[in-house]
Amino acid sequence: MKQFSSKRSIQILAHLLKEYGIFNFVISPGSRNAPLAIHFSETDEFNCYSIVDERSAGFVALGMAKSEKKPVAITCTSGSAAANYYPAITEAFYQNVPLLVLTADRPTDFVDIFDGQTIRQKDLYSQHSYGDFQLLEDGKENADEQNFDLIKKAIELCFEKKGPVHINIPLEEPLYEMVSELPTFPPVEKTIQKKSFEIPSNLVAEWNTSKRIMILVGTRDYSEELEMQLSQLVKNHSAVVLCEANSNLRNENFFSHIDRYIYNFSEEDYKTYAPELLITVGQNVVSKKIKQFLRKARPKNHWHIDEVWQPDTFFSLTEKIETSAENFFSKLLNFAKLEPQPFYNLWDVLRDKKDLKHQEYCLLTNFSDFKFFESLSSKLPENINLHFSNSSAIRYAQLFDFNKNKVYCNRGTSGIDGSTSTAMGFAMRNKNQTVLVTGDLSFFYDINGLWNNYIPPYTRIIIFNNGGGDIFKIIPGPSSTNALDEFILTKHHKNAELLAKHFGFGYTKVDEEDTLLRVLENFFKPDLKAKILEVDTSAVENAEVLKGYFEFLK
Repeated sequence: MKQFSSKRSIQILAHLLKEYGIFNFVISPGSRNAPLAIHFSETDEFNCYSIVDERSAGFVALGMAKSEKKPVAITCTSGSAAANYYPAITEAFYQNVPLLVLTADRPTDFVDIFDGQTIRQKDLYSQHSYGDFQLLEDGKENADEQNFDLIKKAIELCFEKKGPVHINIPLEEPLYEMVSELPTFPPVEKTIQKKSFEIPSNLVAEWNTSKRIMILVGTRDYSEELEMQLSQLVKNHSAVVLCEANSNLRNENFFSHIDRYIYNFSEEDYKTYAPELLITVGQNVVSKKIKQFLRKARPKNHWHIDEVWQPDTFFSLTEKIETSAENFFSKLLNFAKLEPQPFYNLWDVLRDKKDLKHQEYCLLTNFSDFKFFESLSSKLPENINLHFSNSSAIRYAQLFDFNKNKVYCNRGTSGIDGSTSTAMGFAMRNKNQTVLVTGDLSFFYDINGLWNNYIPPYTRIIIFNNGGGDIFKIIPGPSSTNALDEFILTKHHKNAELLAKHFGFGYTKVDEEDTLLRVLENFFKPDLKAKILEVDTSAVENAEVLKGYFEFLK
């Protein structure tokens, strides 16, 4: 016989989640949230996942939400457990990934009286959530009606903003009273708002009179519609489209390796290649050089297109266009003049020159992080879900071609803390193979991302282990300090072999190029369990190889 929680607030919550189609539920263990764990695990419609570490659980849910492109609910017990969600919530906030965060709490009278596992949970995430709600305890007057309205508002806000929304749920003891039958709740009238958009005539005029148009696409999910729209805009060389690996765009007329082209720009180059009209799409851009370039360029007009975020990243924003990129360009294409412009040819000549230099350097380079990424780009199967960790991994990815796959990276806050957990959460809800490419520090930092029973056997993890945070040898500054090795780079001699065995992964280690190429031939093929490949480059001065690359491009 099924047993459900007797808590009316939990029954109402489950009813509304079903009404809005939120069925994936990540549960971390505890007693205060036991009514939620009992209720949702006993309800057939919900897919429940047990993730012990709340910090990892938040990122696992984020990966699931990115995979399915709809909200995922997470729940934990009270106290510091709720605080451990915060890194994933900030990432979801800046990526616009919908998480419904359900924190169980002590009754409101227990806060700040030194009761166990009790902190100030109300509005805990207010700086990085799109809404914060606190339910009434079941025994309070009009609790059912108010909680129904609050939960409904929270869920709709999560859909509208595509980001994290918090519901704090004070629960009185007893926590383990159950019922075998549920009450009937009233039907839900959904009131999610959708904004209409018509393109202003002044924007059409700006496009049609601009001779130097640049479209810069940052981090965003793959969109066939947007890819087709931008392809139409560049077909006649009317505009320059710059994109990155995690922009998920594919067209030979797009400029896909920004740093390859602009890394060694002189002051004169900054003027020569500057746009008159800049249109930005998507979110965080990896390349620091493009930020420096466009901040110096100060384009006459800068439009940013996004439904939620309108950041003035380049200190030149003139138009905040609050709609989807697909909606905007569908309207623009009805009016835009698509005439060939010398500006495109200018960039095209630059590209040909730098691409040739890139190919020459690849032939000169021996086994290293750089060579690993070159080899990986040629050996990956098509149509996989390719996740990169932050720091070096996503930066190396910009230099090579990974556009036959969908690329993901946590660039909302750009931290290394949840890359593995995010990729594993994505893999749990996706039928296609997920491959995580991660640096050693990012992998070791987030090993609890492997601590669950749901990772599909076709999941693959590749660790390039250079013996520390090699990014700090690449960027200017850290190498000039005495603190580099121990406190910044955090040099180490660890490997993942025993961790792989502990978590039930297959494991292979390589430390030279021929073996790497041979292993990559079979690494992605089906197997009975998930696998880890560790590429040990710790004996190589990888930072010098990469610095040599950019010097060679001059």
